[in-house]
Amino acid sequence: MLAADAVERYRQTGYHFPLDVLSAAEAAAARARLEAQEAALGGALAGALRQKPHLLFPWLHELVRHPVILDAVESVLGPDLLCWSSSFFIKEPQAPGYVSWHQDATYWGLSSPDIMTVWLAFTPANEVNGCMKFAPATHHAPVGHRDTFDADNLLTRGQELTVAVDESQTVSVHLQPGQASLHHVLLHHGSAPNRSADRRIGYAIRYIPTYVRQVAGATDSATLVRGTDRFGHFEPEAAPLAGMDAAAVAQHRAVTERQAAVLYRGTGRAAFRA
Repeated sequence: MLAADAVERYRQTGYHFPLDVLSAAEAAAARARLEAQEAALGGALAGALRQKPHLLFPWLHELVRHPVILDAVESVLGPDLLCWSSSFFIKEPQAPGYVSWHQDATYWGLSSPDIMTVWLAFTPANEVNGCMKFAPATHHAPVGHRDTFDADNLLTRGQELTVAVDESQTVSVHLQPGQASLHHVLLHHGSAPNRSADRRIGYAIRYIPTYVRQVAGATDSATLVRGTDRFGHFEPEAAPLAGMDAAAVAQHRAVTERQAAVLYRGTGRAAFRA
């Protein structure tokens, strides 16, 4: 569990890092498994395959339940936890992909900001390859966003804050492979392109307490990862029995189609972009 002073700093600043989750060898093995799967599929994960991949691959389903991660999340959100989503943020070497300054929860349709993103590094994250930057203590209220749908923006709608961020006051989130950062769903954060010669691979996992609901008028689902769910606000998700098995693929397609309907509501778009 996080120490009491670390929890207090999280509540004050909106973030905590680094959290040691995997060894260097385990992180390298995770990257190798991901890239072996990409090779089998004929290219980098794209579109819906980057969303909720823990419903497609047993090793990722185990990863979102990693006890070190769940202990840290429980320290802040309590003992009854759902994994609402996960997604890969992969920046290819010398590519223009970036993440604009934003708050995570803008279009998620969830009833409460009691939500934590755990961002797990499969590769180093630093200034050269476009690590995240946090604006401390900006997590106390939602602010306006505008959609850009910029082709190089890795966010679903290319959403960006309508308020200025003083980058001189931001914190660069340097992580080694196997380390994670934790941040509040309303914390202002973003990241620059990868200017290095290697990929920057991060796996973002979103956790919610079981009392949180989907209020965007859509059926939603989540995976119970710790404790009990006394509320039943989300349809339970089945664990994949094997990588990309037929049942897992069918479930994943249905779940991500519903998720895309929530995230893109009001735009006329119906599916995650490639």
